[in-house]
Amino acid sequence: MSLLCDRPVNIVGAGLAGALLAVLLARRGLAVDVHDRRADPRLAQSERGRSINLALAARGIAALERAGMMERIRPLLTAMRGRMIHSVSGETRLQPYGQRQSEVIYSISRADLNRALIEEAARHPGVRLRFRHTCVAAQPQAHALRLRDEHTGAEYAVPMAAAFAADGAGSAVRSSLARSGLIGVRENRLDHDYKELTIPAQNGRHAMDPHALHIWPRGGFMLIALPNSDGSFTATLFLARSGIDSFESLSSPARVQTLLQSQFADAARLMPHLLEEFAAHPQGQLGTVYTKPWHIGGEVLLLGDAAHAIVPFHGQGMNAAFEDCLVLDSLLDRHDAWDTLFTEFERSRLPNTAAIAQMALENYVEMRDTVRDPAYLRRKALAMELERRFPDHFIPRYSMVMFHPEISYAEALRRGAVQEAILSELDDPRAPGEVDLERARALIAQRLA
Repeated sequence: MSLLCDRPVNIVGAGLAGALLAVLLARRGLAVDVHDRRADPRLAQSERGRSINLALAARGIAALERAGMMERIRPLLTAMRGRMIHSVSGETRLQPYGQRQSEVIYSISRADLNRALIEEAARHPGVRLRFRHTCVAAQPQAHALRLRDEHTGAEYAVPMAAAFAADGAGSAVRSSLARSGLIGVRENRLDHDYKELTIPAQNGRHAMDPHALHIWPRGGFMLIALPNSDGSFTATLFLARSGIDSFESLSSPARVQTLLQSQFADAARLMPHLLEEFAAHPQGQLGTVYTKPWHIGGEVLLLGDAAHAIVPFHGQGMNAAFEDCLVLDSLLDRHDAWDTLFTEFERSRLPNTAAIAQMALENYVEMRDTVRDPAYLRRKALAMELERRFPDHFIPRYSMVMFHPEISYAEALRRGAVQEAILSELDDPRAPGEVDLERARALIAQRLA
């Protein structure tokens, strides 16, 4: 590495991206100071209102492997091989994510993963972890970060050196830069919110198939459930904030019970504490954050959710943030100044994070509605067949995103649109399961060379 650093770099946020970035920078010999407003997650309970478990896919795995962390993380993973679709009547059908043994995604506890990353960062003598130290503002003109020690209430400044803002979707650094007019920020809030519930273990075992992401699609809303290693499932209810079948309409325990039992009867039977959890758990918000620029000279860089938070429906928020860390680490060898590094990082990542933001929004419609459509199932089967026949040219968009980190998000979006047009031309509802291979070969050769 050729960057000259005569003082520690600063990371604001010791969440998943901040902790991973600290590990990567420390492995290069950099001194790193990490500041986080929370209590030390190794000693305290997880924050309420944050997603309890997450989906780890190939992009996130690649970043963890670069940090030398995968062997430690592997025991925390539960493999999910597809979507288990639950109908209103209780019938289930598995829709595999891919067609190869390796094409699975993994459920992992956010708290367990964050703890493992922080413990790894703490192993490096050059890393200082400062919990209960809140970033009040980033001040690039003064080359400083303003912080507050929550133990004493005292505010103080530290030289910015190079600072990385990894403090999440509600980033204090991003907000302070926006207030100063140094960056532009647009936040598009989804008109749906979410609430997390629990399907506990039964006799120490999972009450449903633990190797699937369970989905109850109901058109305008849905319930999903991800397996946990202790035999439980974390269930998440996604509903509109207002209107019919909305959080606003669930104004009494009786209405909550009626909706859950009428729409998700098989899940509701497995939730003995449904009403208590519904009343106690916070109603979370969802949205997409668009920021530009992501950096101010060589002073401060936003990354992860602080730069480009997305909705969770493609399971890529964490994976995209981890890929940020991997890309940044890979660029370090090519730069001898932070400003040129930050510029190239933003130029490289901005089109890709915009692409996954779009695909995540599209995937919400697919999960809550389209997965039930016979035409969708027919085209999905056709896409799988084309991938089997032409594996070097045709890869379903979902697979490109989840299993092929060598294909960028932007390329997956572009190529996915071309492939969808090919599927539209080949799909014949009068002859499901039949493929005109010669026509398919010609279309693929012409458009996906």
